[in-house]
Amino acid sequence: MDRDSQSEDTLSTMVLENIKNKLIHAFKATGESREDAEVTDVSSIRPVSISRNYQANEELRRAQIDGAITWLRSELMEMRSQDLQLAQTLLGLNTEIQRLRRESFGGVDVEGEEPQ
Repeated sequence: MDRDSQSEDTLSTMVLENIKNKLIHAFKATGESREDAEVTDVSSIRPVSISRNYQANEELRRAQIDGAITWLRSELMEMRSQDLQLAQTLLGLNTEIQRLRRESFGGVDVEGEEPQ
């Protein structure tokens, strides 16, 4: 399980880095549109600014969706790990129950149990 924890940590780090880069890119685009607006005349400010704001919002929305998907993946990986642990526990319990049955009945076949 230690290896799984390390891979989840690595995955989380990569996702956070990706989100950070997307946010930086989105805000750079917004900052550039402000600089462009200062240089250009008033008639061209609106379309460029609206377009850049839309792009920044889209990048932010995509980053949020990517973050949510990554969170879901990590939760599913954790659930898979827990399922495997539970399956191992149940198999161990079944083996122990079969052993106890054999001991308590002194080797006599128990009804419904296949001989081994």
